[in-house]
Amino acid sequence: MRMTATLLLLMVFAGGASAKSHAKSHKTAAHKAAAHKASTQGLAYGKTTAATALADELAQQYNLPKAWVREQISKAQFLKGVPKMVLPPSVPTAKNWRAYRERFIESRRIDAGTQFWQTHQAALARAEHTYGVPAEMIVGVIGVETFYGQNMGNYRVLDALTTLTLNFPSAHPRAVERQAFFKSELGHFLAQAHSQGDVSAKGSFAGAMGWPQFMPSSTAKFAVDFDGDGRIDLRHNPVDAIGSVANYFKAFGWQTGMPTHYPVGFDETRLDKPTLLAPDILPSFSVSNFTAKGAVLDEQAQQHNGLLALVELFNGNDAPSYVAGTDNFYVVTRYNWSSYYALAVIELGQAVKANRASNSVVSNAR
Repeated sequence: MRMTATLLLLMVFAGGASAKSHAKSHKTAAHKAAAHKASTQGLAYGKTTAATALADELAQQYNLPKAWVREQISKAQFLKGVPKMVLPPSVPTAKNWRAYRERFIESRRIDAGTQFWQTHQAALARAEHTYGVPAEMIVGVIGVETFYGQNMGNYRVLDALTTLTLNFPSAHPRAVERQAFFKSELGHFLAQAHSQGDVSAKGSFAGAMGWPQFMPSSTAKFAVDFDGDGRIDLRHNPVDAIGSVANYFKAFGWQTGMPTHYPVGFDETRLDKPTLLAPDILPSFSVSNFTAKGAVLDEQAQQHNGLLALVELFNGNDAPSYVAGTDNFYVVTRYNWSSYYALAVIELGQAVKANRASNSVVSNAR
């Protein structure tokens, strides 16, 4: 299944993929207020024909007690603001990498990430050793997703997923596919809630939960009990979140020791940019083919053993930025189908790592 942890295809601001994602916690104050209103208003679905039919279908598909599923769906509340939130914007927002970057690579988040790393350094080191995923990548993901646990969403997941199953907007260009996706996620959520005896989980308007904002299907596939306490808890246990993010990357093909990207320039005399951009962010060119089409790489990149992609990031009315993305860059985009998201995760992780090292030097000098 291509949809991953954070409802990748709903990101409407600077998101390189089709408009997943969770426009999560990164909202203006007005949007937050509207989101809160949407999450708290609405009537319960009750025992309507549609709600009962949905409950019976999910009970059978996920081998759950029919009466229990009927009860949960009947108590789910319609969140009237949520269907509008999954629609593409009527006027597309101009993508701007510099503006997007400033939302994440900023002092408060870097400081919080440094503290997170300090608190969980043993778990991060163990995750890196176990899965081969650098600690800074894990720190970057959790920092972008939830500001290190500060913004995990205030929607009842049962309400959000039921709303997006029974009332997905028909105006969406991929309504049938998206509605089916949310129905599947609701089924996974109910299976997990029944097993855990807890249907009260809160998350994003799209149903992403916990420190890493995993969708229920991603929790089922990739979440791990990293602290060994006998249960997986991504909502309250950052150690489980650390291991789960690393496992997610590994499952999507993370290659230990491979850079995520390299700087790239152009030789305008032989540049074939349309061909280089045609595969989008999927690595498709050998180093020799990449440079033959006018890309200019530094010495380290020229030694790269693998395929490359030309990643284009728009900067509003200014000239775009470019990097040469590797297979590992592509892996990061499997968490959220956006090159902007991926580079923000990478650069936040790097900034936190550098800040941590700087603090260590200062401390040692005292």
